[in-house]
Amino acid sequence: MGIRTMPWSEWIELDSTYSHWQRVRKFRVRTRGHDAVRVLPAREDESVKVQGGAWAAKELVYELAEYLPRRYPSSFRVTRFPNGVPGPSIGGVSLAWGQQQPVQIIEAVETGDKFDLGVLEGLNGVEMGEEAMRITAGLIQEDVALMIEGTDGKYYFQGGAICIPGFWRMRDKIGMTLDDIHISGNVPRFKEKLQLSMEKFFRRMPVDKPVIRNNYFMQVCKPSSHVSDGDVEARLDVEEECASDIDPEELGWSESTNGLEDEFSHGHGHGALPAPYLAPSTLRLRSERQTLRRLPRTGAIVFGIRTYLFKIEELVRERGVADRLASAIRSWPNDVGVYKGRKMYGDILLNYLDECAAREGVQEEGLRYPY
Repeated sequence: MGIRTMPWSEWIELDSTYSHWQRVRKFRVRTRGHDAVRVLPAREDESVKVQGGAWAAKELVYELAEYLPRRYPSSFRVTRFPNGVPGPSIGGVSLAWGQQQPVQIIEAVETGDKFDLGVLEGLNGVEMGEEAMRITAGLIQEDVALMIEGTDGKYYFQGGAICIPGFWRMRDKIGMTLDDIHISGNVPRFKEKLQLSMEKFFRRMPVDKPVIRNNYFMQVCKPSSHVSDGDVEARLDVEEECASDIDPEELGWSESTNGLEDEFSHGHGHGALPAPYLAPSTLRLRSERQTLRRLPRTGAIVFGIRTYLFKIEELVRERGVADRLASAIRSWPNDVGVYKGRKMYGDILLNYLDECAAREGVQEEGLRYPY
């Protein structure tokens, strides 16, 4: 699984792209609806019973309201429920940390967005859960999925704020078990190497031991149209706005790599025909920083996905990167290469990386990392 212990200070990461990413996320929430934010009701049939995702969604947003101003005190401001007023709780347990009242309003300083958590008290069920997830989407750069244990001991995807998946759609996976998500997605060697260990890990995961892992793959995006942030900001409420204006790097959905989002065939990423503009300048390394933590009140597991995009032409400016990346791509077994779409971009990317490495003399020198 490639996991490692996660320090609590690394649960949520913010960076200088926060405002731009929030513009992309708002656009996706507004235009994609349940493809971006969705919470399922409880499932009760003859085979299994699973709690709905609403209470976990509510707990998550209150956890974030406590965590974010502590971790990033200059980036978030909060107002708490007045003393003497019964605060929000789950199962009679306050949603605040410590002895304070729970957070009522949280403001993201950089964007000026304010979110009133108090509105959740007037909502119920799925409506409450989805409003909580919309607030979550507006606070952080991570996508989040809520995994809840059923009476059969399996974990089910019962809610999510999946605004920038790039390569998969929530509609294809929501409601599935952890196993089925991976099997239907054609994850290489899942049954042979990961299924049993992952099931055991989820069931045994304690509240106080969150974990983290990273992955990477390649993405194609359209050539830059040189749309400035100012132009995008001005057009946010214009009906003619389109994804290429708001999201030129195809962060939300990689159409250049996977084809049209609404025509995507689940489990068959990198399904688009090679774009005529495929070149080193339009290739990106897309890396996901994935976190897992269990919520203390509902017991749900929060799967966080923080995505980063790096231009290949910028990455290779660091000495030794071109050779190491080419070596990594060549080392993928065939099934991993298919899963990561190597056939689409492999020749162009590897030729470019080899040329960059040769100019550095890395191959001849046998340079090793770290150095």
